Amino acid sequence: MTPLSFAQQRLWFLHQLTGTQPTYNVPLGLRLSGDLDESALESALADIVTRHESLRTVFPETEGEPYQQVLDPGDARPELHRRVVDPDDVDAVLRQEARQAFDIATEPPVRATLLRLRPREHILLLLIHHIATDDWSVTPLTRDLSEAYTARRLGNGPQWEALPVQYADYAVWQREVLGDRRDPESELTAQVNYWREELAGSPELLRLPADRPRPPASTGVGHRVPFDWDGRTQEALVALAKETGTTVFMVVQAAVAALLSRLGSGNDIPVGAAFAGRTDEDLNDLVGFFTNTLVLRTDTSGNPTFRELVLRAREKNLSAHAHQEVPFDLLVEVLKPERSLGHHPLFQVMLAYQNAGSFDFDMPGLDISVLEIDTGVAKFDLSLTFSEEPMSDGGPNRMTGALHYADDLFDRSTAESMAERLVRFVRAVAADPGLPVGSVELVSEREQHRLLVEWNDIQAHLDVLWASHHKYC
Repeated sequence: MTPLSFAQQRLWFLHQLTGTQPTYNVPLGLRLSGDLDESALESALADIVTRHESLRTVFPETEGEPYQQVLDPGDARPELHRRVVDPDDVDAVLRQEARQAFDIATEPPVRATLLRLRPREHILLLLIHHIATDDWSVTPLTRDLSEAYTARRLGNGPQWEALPVQYADYAVWQREVLGDRRDPESELTAQVNYWREELAGSPELLRLPADRPRPPASTGVGHRVPFDWDGRTQEALVALAKETGTTVFMVVQAAVAALLSRLGSGNDIPVGAAFAGRTDEDLNDLVGFFTNTLVLRTDTSGNPTFRELVLRAREKNLSAHAHQEVPFDLLVEVLKPERSLGHHPLFQVMLAYQNAGSFDFDMPGLDISVLEIDTGVAKFDLSLTFSEEPMSDGGPNRMTGALHYADDLFDRSTAESMAERLVRFVRAVAADPGLPVGSVELVSEREQHRLLVEWNDIQAHLDVLWASHHKYC
């Protein structure tokens, strides 16, 4: 029997813990404009499921231990579910479809739905469970889908070179290379020891500006607030990254840490970040779940300049990258943080800089655009995603992002305020990286006015209560 990879093992455990939920669904929405050959599309979907064993793998168990069972292509051929949808209802339908849960023990982890809006306008929703894919998989997935569709439209099958390995090979190799953590000489033991020291004393539960107490168990329900900053600001951040020998992700990590610190989260800010995990080039063409989540701590103490804080983030990132192969679930097992259904262990804020994979589409007769789909799910208290967006006029890329927040803790107005303050902070430090992070003005004049009005209302209410007290006393 083929074991699960360490990453798959964690999702399987969460599936056992929470039951069949849409929390780890990964939706890919594609707007297809033009002459769509539905039969060719359905055959192309079958082709990519045949090519990538991860997309036709289920996870049964024996004596309490899960294993990978790769289904025959004929048994896992995806059906293209078709729906006619009013264009005004698209967002609601996409959200409904994206929340359809998988039973990973028996059901292949991919589902395809085609929404017909008009005769020459469709939306394809590919829904894949995270146990079978990751952000970096988008490039081979979309490239292979394009090649298969092109071939099928001409009445042929795709002429691919065989993949050098499949995901199951990787899962076996991973366990062989890392060794046994009970072996003091193993690579896994060495990396575990690093993380044990690195995370000693890290706050298990970050103080966040929540609107209400944390419930005993998370509902997993959440929403998103979009934000962006202009190309000139992004250009300045890129220049700062080059100057400091860092990456834009490290710059963004420093900005988020500074903001959280300013909002009352303290001076030791742990956040989660996904690392690719594709340490061998043979893995680059595979669809599968290779990413590993690492904990990055940022020390904001001493009111450093933003440039200094970026350099602190750089140090932590480089060390983490050198020890990135310890599976997160094993780290939790070793460090034994307080376990709770109400919060994520070791960190509660996740960062994702979405430069992992690119969409590689070339499907004849079709113009294709990618849709953002809000599934209404919150895996963490807060999750911030960032993506550079090229400008049509050839100007510098702007940054688009989204703040995903848990409804259990935050009102939308609070999330909007956090997103606005992040953008304000980033613009200030992009213009002058030498600013001490504690000196950046976070509150706009409009927000200051709103807070003043609210304070005056509270004061007037207190005056009335005080007058009533004197009247009757």
